[in-house]
Amino acid sequence: MAADLKVGGLTPFSATDYPGKLAAVVFVQGCPWRCGYCHNPHLQARTPEGAMPWQDVLTWLRRRVGLVDAVVFSGGEACMDPALGRAIQDVKALGFGIGLHTACIYPQRLQEVLPLVDWVGFDIKAPFSDYRHVTRVAGSGDPARACLDAILASGVAYECRTTTHPDLLPDEQLLALATTLAAKGVDNYVLQQFRAEGCADAALAGRPLHGYPAARTVAQIGAMFPRFTFRNHAN
Repeated sequence: MAADLKVGGLTPFSATDYPGKLAAVVFVQGCPWRCGYCHNPHLQARTPEGAMPWQDVLTWLRRRVGLVDAVVFSGGEACMDPALGRAIQDVKALGFGIGLHTACIYPQRLQEVLPLVDWVGFDIKAPFSDYRHVTRVAGSGDPARACLDAILASGVAYECRTTTHPDLLPDEQLLALATTLAAKGVDNYVLQQFRAEGCADAALAGRPLHGYPAARTVAQIGAMFPRFTFRNHAN
């Protein structure tokens, strides 16, 4: 018997993880990257049993039919788990919409599940040549680029987002990244300001964010995309 999805946690109700829908969020264990601003570092490792059995999650979801619109698979990195596709099919069979959060690490598995997914929220962390500065993993920009291309080619509804921190992405890099994404055809882009909550990197968490990114930078980036949002958590 194939192994079940390794679940790291569960959020019963969320109005923010799938735009326009009330969703339950399943957090999948495991991520090979070590981004300093990660606010779920406890999900980076994969434990032998997971935090809760997948069959228990399915039983719980059956009782939520009619109460939530969708189930979002998040992480960690959901696409790290070989059982993701089967888990998505289990949930689709219950009638839920399917959302996916991905950091764009595993292009092949992402392509396998994209036909099953109704909406994707995905992270593009930096200009592709500078990914290591954020992820601390060499060559990590290459799978991110491949995942971006796969999502855009699939036609699935999406939100492309970048977390901003002045020590990782100064304004000129934000502009360079936005220019690249606009040229690739991204039409729904979100800049989300770094949040210190849950961040294990004291230097990043303690850095003042006042005046960053500059209002002019945000305006320039906003003009590049048909749909643009700046989520400023300081406000």
